[in-house]
Amino acid sequence: MTITPAVPQTALRLRPWRPDDLPALVAAHRDPVLRRRLIASPADEAEARQWLDAQAAGWKSATRFGFAVVAEDGTILGHVGMKVVAAGVAEAGYWTAAQARGQGIATRALETASQWALGAQTLVRLTRLDLLHAEDNPASCRVAEKCGYVLHDLLPPAPPAFPARGHRHVRTPRGN
Repeated sequence: MTITPAVPQTALRLRPWRPDDLPALVAAHRDPVLRRRLIASPADEAEARQWLDAQAAGWKSATRFGFAVVAEDGTILGHVGMKVVAAGVAEAGYWTAAQARGQGIATRALETASQWALGAQTLVRLTRLDLLHAEDNPASCRVAEKCGYVLHDLLPPAPPAFPARGHRHVRTPRGN
């Protein structure tokens, strides 16, 4: 399955992760900014392989829908995914590789994946998407707001995974 954003600025595709993406995944996660922002970040090829296996298993079980964000030339620019956490509810998450930041790629990828997830195209009927991020990450706040995710509540710290306060943004199908 490949999804192409409705408004292409530069060609961008979302597709399930593949085993041959391993080198690009490892390279992206060498970025200290990315490692600091994510709860779990593959540190080596073995961990990256496990991460890729979890993405494939999620598609098979319809519990996690992870997409590689890919440029026209095949370069991996990031990741966007939806993880089902309750009946009708999924958590949206994304990251962008260092070279792709500040170009609107996260916004385009999240918007495309959100429309797909809230449409009738998944095996699971989703009616709500939650996006969580650390309070000190204003870039994620901007991406969420641009994609129609409304700030729902402030989250207290929950160490060790979430040592700082956070935001929960929520998106539902348009009109709900």
